Amino acid sequence: MIVPTDRGPSEPPGLREAIRERRVLLGLSYRLLGSLADAEDAVQETYIRWYRLSDAERRHIDSPRAWLIKTASRIGLDMLTTARARREQYVGEWLPEPVPTPGTWTSHHGNHPGDPADRVSLDESVSMALLIVLESMTPAERVAFILHDVFRYTFPEIAEVVGRTPEACRQLASSARRRVHGARSTAVSPSEHAAVVRAFKNAWESGDLAALVTLLDPDATAITDGGGIVSAAIEPLAGADAVARFFLGVYERQPDLTVRVALVNGELGLVATGAGHTLAVISLSHHAGRIQHVWAMRNPVKLGAWD
Repeated sequence: MIVPTDRGPSEPPGLREAIRERRVLLGLSYRLLGSLADAEDAVQETYIRWYRLSDAERRHIDSPRAWLIKTASRIGLDMLTTARARREQYVGEWLPEPVPTPGTWTSHHGNHPGDPADRVSLDESVSMALLIVLESMTPAERVAFILHDVFRYTFPEIAEVVGRTPEACRQLASSARRRVHGARSTAVSPSEHAAVVRAFKNAWESGDLAALVTLLDPDATAITDGGGIVSAAIEPLAGADAVARFFLGVYERQPDLTVRVALVNGELGLVATGAGHTLAVISLSHHAGRIQHVWAMRNPVKLGAWD
């Protein structure tokens, strides 16, 4: 991977400013693509295009930050369009790639106080629940929503990225927002969420089927992503009993499994390990203490940041 470095006295104009934006670009690209690997590729391509500019072209850029974000957004839009075709060939269910504790999944740790990209633990813009909803949007809707609602870009600025009119971008963001609001459960406090996550962990580890079923909403669903590499349910699991029995079956097949509570995409989730490797990263969403959705990442290609 290309990582910008200090080039000394002969460095190109704006290089230092460009280097400092890497974390912002990675946060933007991850929200756009739902994949840390794809986000890294998008950021690398953004810097390649920056380095290809002549010194004169860089001097005419008033804000390297704005240029980089716009370029990364355009690259993300193109990648989203091609990703849809790739995911049609994916084995089983596709889930966004989970990321660990904020600040540990980027190779560059520059900070911009107050930046939306650095509010990972303060908002839900990288929560698994939101990323799942983003997957249902068109590429243009997703870009418009993230740039406007998360990064506070104006619609004329977004229009330059997606190649549509400002009014069309406003409609795209509005449509995306309706999808988000329609899928969103009533907000719960971090303490309530932590209690539900720990209760699920305890019931799972103890093999208590009745406790698990009680924790799960009767219409609960569970999605596991194995990518055709490791064992996982090919279709979504539906119903509290089916979900509970599936997770208990996992423990029966792997008695050395260790489960711990950890930050997953900015909120508490579960990490299951065995033989020194991360085997699954699990996110939960719930309402009134009943778990509605369970998302379990098993694909080892998407668990690199956890090992």
